[in-house]
Amino acid sequence: MAHTSKARSWTAADLPDQTGRTAVVTGANSGLGIATVEALARAGAHVVLAVRDVRRGEEAAAAVRTARGSLEVRRLDLADLASVRAFAAAWQGDLDLLINNAGVMAVPESRTKDGFETQFGTNHLGHFALTNLLLPHVTDRVVTVASAAHKTPPGTRIHFDNLNLTGAYTPYRAYSQSKLANLLFTLELQRRLTAAGSPVRALAAHPGYAATNLQSHDASAVRRAVMRVTNRVLAQDSRAGALPTLYAATQDLPGAAYLGPDGLGEARGGPAMVGRSAAASDPESAKRLWTASEELTGVVFPPLT
Repeated sequence: MAHTSKARSWTAADLPDQTGRTAVVTGANSGLGIATVEALARAGAHVVLAVRDVRRGEEAAAAVRTARGSLEVRRLDLADLASVRAFAAAWQGDLDLLINNAGVMAVPESRTKDGFETQFGTNHLGHFALTNLLLPHVTDRVVTVASAAHKTPPGTRIHFDNLNLTGAYTPYRAYSQSKLANLLFTLELQRRLTAAGSPVRALAAHPGYAATNLQSHDASAVRRAVMRVTNRVLAQDSRAGALPTLYAATQDLPGAAYLGPDGLGEARGGPAMVGRSAAASDPESAKRLWTASEELTGVVFPPLT
């Protein structure tokens, strides 16, 4: 538990020197993504903002104040596997850190370009494909941003017989499934890395209740109005919300570790090791999800030498 006690007062100012390191951050033009980019760049890293809208990505990069690291913007649409493949195919050289940050939350029912339910397709399948395609380049770790919502509503599970939730869609059922998938992906990725003898680590983190534009796309106007109020009253800002991700990305932690805020029911506070649900800890479900994800995306775990 040394990491827990040490982390409670940990901030981005405590980041170790990142000079000479390269990081990719998905969904990097706003919210937790740009806060993560800014912190890593200030610590000296070269950070690639992987974004769907390059113009917005360039605007975000221009607003980052850093005197040490460097920034680069590249297009990546996680809801389009062709875009994922193109991004990965263009990558050259080592990649120290992949941060799977992008996500959509509680949106109206829709499909990705490949026909997947949008939240499962973007939050999980897009990152699944991206990670496996980039993995031969990764030298240090993969951090995937999950959510405490993987525990809610009670009984959240992977609907293996209906991953698109056809006829059973609700915005939060889909979101919870996608975030549970993030944690099962991390679990199985770490198992495979260990089995392959790779030093790369897979970790996950969640931001607690952080005020970002993620909540503004909720399918319910009532929930959007409620969250506008609670964002002002209860939420921490995006820089605080990014701390668990940054801690997972830079500290000496065990593979498959899960980080989140340490206070107010994991809603806010300093980064600490946190618990996952029983469903998110099930290795058999993790293996089954991995197999299904390979079949859906056509992307498999690569040989690592």
